[in-house]
This record gives sequence, structure tokens and C-alpha cells, in this order.
Amino acid sequence: MATIVLLGTLDTKGVEYDYLRRMLEADGCEVILIDAGIMGTPLARPDVPREEVARAAGADVAVLAAAGDRGAAVETMARGAAALVQRMHAEGRLDAILGLGGSGGTALVSHAVRALPVGVPKLIVSTVASGDTRSYVGAADVTMMYSVVDIAGINRISERILSNAAAAIAGMARASAAFRPSVAAKPLVGATMFGVTTPCVTVARERLEELGYEVLVFHATGAGGRSMEGLIKDGFITAVLDITTTELADDLVGGVLSAGPERLEAAGALGIPQVVSLGALDMVNFGPYDTVPSQFKGRLLYRHNPSVTLMRTTPEECAELGRRIARKLNAARGPVALFIPLGGISLIAREGQPFYDTAADAALIGALREHLDPRVEVHEVDTDINDAAFARAMADRLHEIYQARDRAGREVQA
Repeated sequence: MATIVLLGTLDTKGVEYDYLRRMLEADGCEVILIDAGIMGTPLARPDVPREEVARAAGADVAVLAAAGDRGAAVETMARGAAALVQRMHAEGRLDAILGLGGSGGTALVSHAVRALPVGVPKLIVSTVASGDTRSYVGAADVTMMYSVVDIAGINRISERILSNAAAAIAGMARASAAFRPSVAAKPLVGATMFGVTTPCVTVARERLEELGYEVLVFHATGAGGRSMEGLIKDGFITAVLDITTTELADDLVGGVLSAGPERLEAAGALGIPQVVSLGALDMVNFGPYDTVPSQFKGRLLYRHNPSVTLMRTTPEECAELGRRIARKLNAARGPVALFIPLGGISLIAREGQPFYDTAADAALIGALREHLDPRVEVHEVDTDINDAAFARAMADRLHEIYQARDRAGREVQA
């Protein structure tokens, strides 16, 4: 029997949660209903009361209610709910999770569900699911369903939506419980790719697969970088081929594809082998041309397609990127190799292409040379990043580092 956890604020959405519980129990599921509400009386009987949720965050629900700060209270209850569902999953009492809400309820529920491992079914029915959901989904495998109407009672529309949600989460829970991997277990490598580094990553991926690795390729769009960093932290990824570090440029300059300031840190913190390059650090990403912030309109802009506008990084920005990358690699606790393509760091940064800029490239490489610790292995190669030989060299070096690390580990165990 699958166990479905329902998480939400029963003081405002109790009727809807009670409907979901009845639907799921009729479908043969066990249901655990968690109340993360604060102010009013619960409109449904919870299995886990709000007091327990608050205690999991080190707080008292009565104090939270008396303070009258809804934002702070939601944040606290979200932390408590995250701690609870993590514990329930570790104890085998959670096969899937479902929540409902408007913007506030969705923020609370999404914070908690993102704490669960990849592969655990996560569904949120929300009034904000048809808009920008990045802040709710983050880098997790969260499924969002638009509620169409507000979540305010059971009517002919909401009943249909909620019944679909119940059927969906029940089906996902059963499928998840029965799932058996079809791919043989191999060392798992995380790799980063962008359109302008695709030839490089493709060759490197194929080489690593020949050598016996399974390669997860992440599109370096902000969410992709966060996803890779998260899977590294969760212990899924055992080596990293971080060819495309472009998200650092967006984080520095203010582009739309930042993965946050902690990008390029998880592998180093855990000491797993990593080979890194400078892919697409020549560009910062924006949406359509008209959406580029006014302060950048005098910069070198390139219309990649109607939806994407690229901006060339300046020598000053490239120097700062070099310093930041050096700090991150210097802090790595495990083996790290940096590959520098002297002939261009993207398809459009080669000679004759729109982002070819020797001064900017020199600033980036000069900062790296100046600030990298001598223990960081550096390979400067007189070719562009998408040269097949460059790609194979990175893959082969990662394999050598991984094999050496693996042998050392076996010797320690012996």
C-alpha cells in the first residue's frame, strides 16, 4: 500500500485536503495529513498537528501566531515541514507527497518537497502554476498542476482538478515503488553543456561512456547548474566534467541564467574528482532583445534567437570571473584539473566570430594564472573549446583522476 503525505494549511484549505484524503483512501492508499497552518482552526483532522511541525523547526506555534508576522511564520513552518517529511521518508513512511495552495501555500509546500530526494513523487496543485514557477520548483523534480480556479471549496471545476491530482499522485507513488533501474550501475559523471559548447560535451560524453561511465548532461541555464550541484550534494554524482561554467557570468553581471553564487563549489567541498573548463564565459544571457536592461544597451549584443540575447563579457568582468573560479578551485578538497582552451571558449568566441575578443580572454586567463594555487592542475591547450581532441583530453584526464582516486580508496580499505 502506497503512503501519500498531504501537506498544507488546514485552516484555509482543510475542506480540499479532506476531499483529497477521501479520494486517495478510496484508491487504496494510506494517507498522512500534515497541518502546517498557523492562525485559524483546522478545517480537517490532521494526523500530524501544526504544533509538531513548529517543534521540528525549533518554534512554538502559539508564539508564531501571536507575533502576527505571516511571512516569518510561513518560513518557519516550511522549515519544520521539510524536516518532518525528510524524516518520514527516511523511515519509509512517505512514498509520495501532494500539496495545495496559492502563492503562500505553494511557497510553504514547495520548500518542504524540495527537501526530498530526486525520484520521490512530488505534486503541487497551485494557483500560480501557470506563471513563472522557478522559485517553487528550483532544481527539484516537482510536478506542478494549475488549479484553474482558486482553491476555495469543492465545485464542479475544483472537484475535477483535485480528483485528477489524487489519481496522479497515487499512480506516481505506485510506479515509484515498483521502479527498477534499467541501466546498469556505473560511476555517475555530471557534465555541463550549452548550445555553444555542445560539440565538446558530446565528444567528451561519448568518450566517457566508452570508458564505462554513465554521464548526466545538465543544460547550463541556471536550473541545470543548481540541479547538478544538488545531485552532487546528495551523493549521486561521483565525478564532474564541468565544461560549461557560463552560469558564473550571469551571476556576476546580472543575467537571467544564474545558478547562484555557490555554483562550482559542491564537488570541491565533497572532494570528488572534477575536470573544469571555461565554456561560454564569454557571454551573459538575457531574454528577447527588448528585455535587455537599459544599462547594457551600449554593449556588444548578439541575437542568438528571438527569445535569447547574448552579451559579451568585458575584460574587467572576465578578470573577476577568473578570480572567482580560482578561489573556488583552490578550496577544493579533492583532485581538480582546469583545461584552458586558448583558441576560444565557445562557438562564437573563436577568431572570426562575433564574440572573439583577445583582450577579454587574456584577462580571464591572466587572472586564473595569477590566483590559482599551484596544486590545481592546469592544462593550457592551443585550440578552441569545441575541438574534438580537447574534449577527449578532458574526458581521459577525468578518467585517470577517477581511477587513481578509486585505487587509493581500495588500498585504504585493504
